[in-house]
Amino acid sequence: MKGFFNFSTTSLLWRQSSYSNQVRAMSSAGLHGRSLQQPWLLCQQAYINGKWVDAVAGKTMEIDNPSSGKIIGTVPAMTATDTQVAIDAAHTAFQTWKNTTAKERSIVLRRWFNLVEEHKEDMALLLTAEAGKPLSESRGELGYGASFLEWFAEEAKRINGEVLQAPMPNREMIFIRQPIGVAGMITPWNFPTAMITRKAGAALAAGCTCVVKPAEDTPYSALALAALADKAGLPPGVFNVITCTKADAVAVGSLLCKSPKVAGISFTGSTGVGKILYEQCATGVKRLGLELGGNAPFIVFDSADLDTAVNAIMIAKFRNAGQTCVSANRILVQRGIYDQFLERVKTAMEGLVVGDGLDDGVTLGPLINKPQLDKVSRLVSETVAAGARVEMGGSPHSYGDLYYQPTLLTSVVTGMPCADIEV
Repeated sequence: MKGFFNFSTTSLLWRQSSYSNQVRAMSSAGLHGRSLQQPWLLCQQAYINGKWVDAVAGKTMEIDNPSSGKIIGTVPAMTATDTQVAIDAAHTAFQTWKNTTAKERSIVLRRWFNLVEEHKEDMALLLTAEAGKPLSESRGELGYGASFLEWFAEEAKRINGEVLQAPMPNREMIFIRQPIGVAGMITPWNFPTAMITRKAGAALAAGCTCVVKPAEDTPYSALALAALADKAGLPPGVFNVITCTKADAVAVGSLLCKSPKVAGISFTGSTGVGKILYEQCATGVKRLGLELGGNAPFIVFDSADLDTAVNAIMIAKFRNAGQTCVSANRILVQRGIYDQFLERVKTAMEGLVVGDGLDDGVTLGPLINKPQLDKVSRLVSETVAAGARVEMGGSPHSYGDLYYQPTLLTSVVTGMPCADIEV
């Protein structure tokens, strides 16, 4: 009996390599004038089979800072051809990695955790530069993301079997948990570190190998994790990171889902894409873990503590500029406390500091890209046209091309775009 332990879906999923990261020279413009203490963490090649490689076709794609629009650097624009190389490497590595002891896997994961902790500040700078979120939030994500490696370093030693009472006197029932094989992982841009450590930590602890496809907007966090994984001693092929454009993501994702060498898929992202992956994985009856979007409500009753409620809504709504899967999309307030709550929320929103996430004191950064800005603008304008009232904001912010004003709408009812469509 085999199992793939995937804690990202709240269900239990079940050679030292040489370190020679080849980093190209780059401008610090994309880091808003800041510099990394360890420049080798900004990796501009993909990581396959323990090596830093370019795309087979030689193509690259530019990665910019959404706060300023300035280019951070380039990464390989890989295709399904490159992905197959990574799958083959992971499949080969699995034949030996699966036979390592729980203690051996635990030691390597613990080393990886320690290295992430050691380089947390550089990792946070990279994360903010490519994702736009305030540096304080990036630091928080790094702590959160590293904790998964620490957790699974310990859980690796606790993957136990079971002996059950047999229904017949001449039988014994013994259950052994074994790794399933190569795990394909498709991760979102909004938590580019934590979504990888949460998935990969579980898979590696169980004895699986990984092929990770990070979001096209935020590949540097994934590649920095690969650099630290290499330094921690993960053998070649056990952890692979491929980078690709949005246009090639469809073919890359399809190959990961349909390849007979990939035993499981873990995906965090939109419900629409999740449905497609579900269908593609069905051809091989592949194990699948999906963490999809939602339309979360935030409910405030008359009995609520106002200070607690306001603080909670500011975090739930404005963390990462509202671009999280658990962001509160609908705020439902009981009449008796409505006016007081509304005024306090306005006051709290006035305290938001909009700007480049790498600047001190900034609490609200940009949206990730132009399509996201267009979507938010459309949702607000269509909701207002349907009868909602603008209490604050309601239009793009003058700070930069991808900034939107902190916005508060009232008189929103079911059926309006903001109430029905996930931001």
